[in-house]
Amino acid sequence: MSPSSLRQYTCKDLAQMARKKGVSGWHSMRKDQLIRALLKAAKKRRPAGTKRSKGAAAKKGAERPSGNRKSPMAKASGNARVRRKISQMQDKLDEIKNLAAKGTNGQAEIPENDRLVVMVRDPFWLHVVWELCPASVERARAAMGQHWYAARPALRVLKELHGESTAVERTIFIHGGVNHWYVDVADPPSRYRAEIGYITAAGEFRRVARSNVVTTPPAGLRDSTDDGWPDLAENAERIYAMSGGYAARGGNHELQELLEERLGRPVGSPMDVRFGAGAQSPFCPSDDFHLAVDAEMIVFGVTKQNAYVTLNGEPVRLQADGTFAVRLDMPERRQVIPIVASSSDGVEQRTISIAVERNTKVMEPVVRDPGD
Repeated sequence: MSPSSLRQYTCKDLAQMARKKGVSGWHSMRKDQLIRALLKAAKKRRPAGTKRSKGAAAKKGAERPSGNRKSPMAKASGNARVRRKISQMQDKLDEIKNLAAKGTNGQAEIPENDRLVVMVRDPFWLHVVWELCPASVERARAAMGQHWYAARPALRVLKELHGESTAVERTIFIHGGVNHWYVDVADPPSRYRAEIGYITAAGEFRRVARSNVVTTPPAGLRDSTDDGWPDLAENAERIYAMSGGYAARGGNHELQELLEERLGRPVGSPMDVRFGAGAQSPFCPSDDFHLAVDAEMIVFGVTKQNAYVTLNGEPVRLQADGTFAVRLDMPERRQVIPIVASSSDGVEQRTISIAVERNTKVMEPVVRDPGD
């Protein structure tokens, strides 16, 4: 039994051999450790006065290299030291990665579930937010084996085609320390979802998490409203709950802020959303409680791509398909807004006027008894 002959066995075979020879702790050893333990066990079993036969000694002398070349035993010893050093470096790397996933108090601050959420910013931009738990990353590492060390984290944006088929729209290599990304897309309206994972050196993608499906709005008509994300709006509370928002220790505050920004309303505990923080404390009138309201309007339309359009005498920028959208203030009065479109040669002209009136009424404040 020699180190070179033992290296020809798999780690599983060496573990079985160690178990049969009564090696202590064999189930947690690596391959190099198993080889050293088996050699040590074999040496203990050999009687102290045992000598090699003359034939074996002659064979060993015949195999001994001449000159300054190192013997096989010396080479094996040097290789063992190199492998031991590599193993120690790998253990140190794993320790650093584990420490990086912990907070300053030494307790792991990690999500309990993977979260990958896609939101629509406008017809041509998506916003992707994610959180991955270390257990999912470790499963990907185990599944990829030796390909893991050359793999790179990546974000893929998939475009849904007819039926259930999809096509990879974008592949973005991301880096550590970020948890969101803005992605530009084309051809609105379209349906998209995202996947996050690792790409090997050979180009194979290993998925870790998958997102919801969103639909971008048509270009131009709703370009200024920023509301082309009905799938996310309908499931905002469920997404917030999945992110741990209702847990005692709180959830992802960045995701909550993004959802509140996009929805235009609070997202959180039903008691907080309905009554505010005052509902959880004794009644105490507040002198600084106030309410302010303002209003805007959006004028949108479509004409020829090469037309010249004005609104209230000001030129309006057209999209490539001839659509336009303008956001206007609504002052406290009646106003008439003319929209004029002229052909490129100036021969034809079309005019549409919109009459709107804003009449805001401030009602008397109402103070309710908390006992009612």
